[in-house]
Amino acid sequence: MKGESSGLIIGISIGVVIGVLLAISALFCIRYHRKRSQIGNSSSRRAATIPIRANGVDSCSILSDSTVGPESPVKSGRNGKSMWLEGFKRSNVVSASGIPEYSYRDLQKATCNFTTLIGQGAFGPVYKAQMSTGETVAVKVLATDSKQGEKEFQTEVMLLGRLHHRNLVNLIGYCAEKGQHMLVYVYMSKGSLASHLYSETHEPLSWNLRVHIALDVARGLEYLHDGAVPPVVHRDIKSSNILLDQSMRARVADFGLSREEMVDKHAANIRGTFGYLDPEYISTRNFTKKSDVYSFGVLLFELIAGRNPLQGLMEYVELAAMNTEGKTGWEEIVDSRLDGNFDVQELNEVASLAYKCVNRAPRKRPSMRDIVQVLSRILKMRHNRKHHRKSATADEVSIDVDQGEAKTPMSEHRREESMDSTAETYEV
Repeated sequence: MKGESSGLIIGISIGVVIGVLLAISALFCIRYHRKRSQIGNSSSRRAATIPIRANGVDSCSILSDSTVGPESPVKSGRNGKSMWLEGFKRSNVVSASGIPEYSYRDLQKATCNFTTLIGQGAFGPVYKAQMSTGETVAVKVLATDSKQGEKEFQTEVMLLGRLHHRNLVNLIGYCAEKGQHMLVYVYMSKGSLASHLYSETHEPLSWNLRVHIALDVARGLEYLHDGAVPPVVHRDIKSSNILLDQSMRARVADFGLSREEMVDKHAANIRGTFGYLDPEYISTRNFTKKSDVYSFGVLLFELIAGRNPLQGLMEYVELAAMNTEGKTGWEEIVDSRLDGNFDVQELNEVASLAYKCVNRAPRKRPSMRDIVQVLSRILKMRHNRKHHRKSATADEVSIDVDQGEAKTPMSEHRREESMDSTAETYEV
């Protein structure tokens, strides 16, 4: 009986010990899994706040101290906003672009709480901003009801990170915070080409300026088509997307619809601005470089006539074309605000070029490289004509003072040097 009691006590003791060991093991397992989960969450939070950098820490262009601080978090998919942004920031393409990120607070302060409105587009409102560095920039804010949306915002940031040309508007930063999406550009103080063509507050653009603006735009598009790797099709060339700087040099803006050239027969919607759209694109959904050429041709006629497509520009052009013979006869469509101050030969050459650009058959349209060469030649010939007139005037003056032989060779030599140096600015 005593032996049975001892055995029972030993069995109970062993059971208690085993039970305690099992409980301790379970506790350790629970704590271990909790710790791993916390480490994973901490890592994901740190990854979400890493700023975009170009090629290492020292090469990052930081525009504000708050860019890398804890007050500049990136919204993640957990709150339902900007779900694409986590992958967007991890993208090697974007990281290599080195486009810096502004904080919402910095842009709010720079725009006086978004009160410095200077424009309104399909993307949303545009504000003038004075940064703490003293730099003046333009801030384009994605409207919540924007037709373009986050996809176009992402496209523009990724695309302009690798596109750099004097005739393209430079993107210098972006903001994706507090549910807002903003693009920060170099400030173009003279506004859009459309405002100069149609606003009564601006002086009419001279013919000379119009041809120079056309060449600037052509060079920007030539770079997109032939200089960018891979080539880019802008898809929304129009006068409101051409911006002018303090010196009235033109730059192409708004790349939200831009794409690498490709054929997509399954595209659901036609994107762009009616009146500037290539008829071939409307019928086939194939948007190519030659579609940009068509839009540029419409823009050329807009510069000539001072009339936009919504005012029946192309119908006006087709009626005029019926009365033209070869390269002459386009004078009847010239903007009345020019008041006859234009060169008839230049007008007919530019109009003839524009008419080739809007040819219904894309293969018959010139390339942007051809267009740049034609416009450059027109401006070079203008320079030569001015040089010839000045030379003739100088010769007459020299003869009058009986010092022609002494002055003419030196002045002629200087004029030749001037002509050569000026002509270089017009070459492709």
